[in-house]
Amino acid sequence: MSQGRPQAESAIRGSEWDERDLDHETFRRVLFVDVDLTEAIDRGSTFEECTFSQVRFNVSEHEDASFVNCVFTRCSLFDATFRGCKLTGSVFDGCTFGLLKAEGGDWSFAGLRGADLRGSVFRDVRLREADLSGARLEKAEVVRCDLSGAWLRRTDLTACDLRGSTLGEWDPQEATISGTRIDPAQAALVAASLGFDVR
Repeated sequence: MSQGRPQAESAIRGSEWDERDLDHETFRRVLFVDVDLTEAIDRGSTFEECTFSQVRFNVSEHEDASFVNCVFTRCSLFDATFRGCKLTGSVFDGCTFGLLKAEGGDWSFAGLRGADLRGSVFRDVRLREADLSGARLEKAEVVRCDLSGAWLRRTDLTACDLRGSTLGEWDPQEATISGTRIDPAQAALVAASLGFDVR
């Protein structure tokens, strides 16, 4: 997981980028402040060790983009879509995520501690060792994801769909699991982790 805030080497402040197309652009150690990326289309761009502060990603679409070891502070990601994107080691602090969609890609080691991800969708996403402790995932879809080693302590998974996801050594007693949906194979693994003799 990213350690501390990246050191910015340049800054973009208050620029209106709504509906802007980003096509394989590269940004490294850039501080984005109060930038409007509403409805932006991003194809294959790379953001490395960048900091996003109060940036609006609302209804934006990102495909095969990379946000590696970035920090997102008080950003809005309402109805944003990430397809096949890499967000390894990125940290989200005080962000809003309503209707966020992630399809494929790698979010390993991402910091989503305490994030309000109610109703969000993660499908076929690698979330190995992601920090989801204290996150709210009520009625979210986390389907066919790799959650091996993910931190799920005090995570609210009420009515969350976890079917097909790799749960690793997850202890369901550390999370809220009322109405959480899992498949039969997962049920057997969970029962075994609780000490049941499954035959």
